[in-house]
Amino acid sequence: MDNVVNIYGSTEMSAPASRGVGTEMVTTRQAQEVQAAMIIAKKFPRNETESYNRIMKACKRATLAEQAMYEYPRGGTKVTGPSIRLAEACAQNWGNIDFGIIELEHRSGESQVMAYAWDLETNMRRTTVFAVPHMRSTKKGNIPLTDPRDIYEMVANQGARRVRACILAVIPGDVIDSAIEQCNLTLKGQNDKPLIDLVRGVTATFDQEFGVTVSMLEKYIGCKNESFTMNDLIRLKKVYKSLQDGMAKREDYFEMQVPDSDSGEISNPFPDKGAKESKKQAAKKPENEEPKQESGELDPSFVPDGQQEELFK
Repeated sequence: MDNVVNIYGSTEMSAPASRGVGTEMVTTRQAQEVQAAMIIAKKFPRNETESYNRIMKACKRATLAEQAMYEYPRGGTKVTGPSIRLAEACAQNWGNIDFGIIELEHRSGESQVMAYAWDLETNMRRTTVFAVPHMRSTKKGNIPLTDPRDIYEMVANQGARRVRACILAVIPGDVIDSAIEQCNLTLKGQNDKPLIDLVRGVTATFDQEFGVTVSMLEKYIGCKNESFTMNDLIRLKKVYKSLQDGMAKREDYFEMQVPDSDSGEISNPFPDKGAKESKKQAAKKPENEEPKQESGELDPSFVPDGQQEELFK
């Protein structure tokens, strides 16, 4: 009589595949690091009041406040939200959070990546596994990436967006909202100059660096530049940051004005009238006309033939 095979027993058929010594060492070390981090997090839990105050203090720095929000146009509307820099600052000051990206598999033309954020104290974890094709999308089509540095930057860029979403899912939402509000207050109070001077400086910078005129800025904001507020300047600073980093082009935000001609000259609004007048002047002008003398004497050619001798007697 045949015996039923014990599925939980260690038999020759169910023995796990042998792994290398290096793989076993890496796996054991990672498991020990995670266990040690969870033990330390339980032993030294965060003080939410102190963590909240540290986040608010970090958001008072102007350098962080300027990079705290992202904004880009999509389908006639603007998409905005907290950036990866603000999410990282909140995670660092909130404490007991492990976050990052891990490349699970690197194949020809694609990488499998996992982004995660783990609250070691509450054991709240958010992970996202996604594929990153080794290509860059352009208006002329997709360009394959072969340089290892380009591939690394593409994976890091795509992974940073997923890490941001994981961090924002782990940290309480009201803390993130307070951090955004504090960053806006920091941007509003960091300049002592009058608002009109700030507007002039911003419009001049856009015109000099990106060729964006004042009328384009007014159409983007929706009002005249005399009516710009500090919130409007904050929006323009986000646009400036996106253009400076190469994340977007000026055509993505502004409607570019096309000149009348390549030479830049103003076209004649009455072409027919101008042509007729030029023809009349050409008909009146003699073919061999000589310029007038600057001495003030009369040119004999303008005097009738019968009167020339009387003038020079």
